[in-house]
Amino acid sequence: MTTLAKNAPRDFVLGDTQDLPVIASDIIYEGAAVGENGSGYFRPLVAGDPFAGFAQSQADNSAGAAGAINVRVKSCGRIVLSVTGVTAVTDEGSTVYAADDNDFTLTSTNNTAIGKVVRYISSTNVEVYFEAASFRSL
Repeated sequence: MTTLAKNAPRDFVLGDTQDLPVIASDIIYEGAAVGENGSGYFRPLVAGDPFAGFAQSQADNSAGAAGAINVRVKSCGRIVLSVTGVTAVTDEGSTVYAADDNDFTLTSTNNTAIGKVVRYISSTNVEVYFEAASFRSL
């Protein structure tokens, strides 16, 4: 195949948003970090879960069976988070971990890596580049 000699418009799929099946009897709130439970269903992240992204809207499956509804997640991008352990601009480049769906830290012990600090804002807030594990293989 030769290199392009003219414009070649392509159709792009918005690959940073996914709809994922929710575990039974739970609610995932908008803004929550979402994790995979080891059985192919998704829940508010629990330390050690593979990270799936951040919920874009609430998914209330409190009265449903596993997979009865989906949660829409943003699987990569940048987000402003309050992260425990951040002290200065020198924390840029540090890995950010989640202990649950709303507890973010620079401490790795038993937690789930979700991204990297890309911009220091204050001693409580940083901009984090996040990227979820891949759950839909080719």
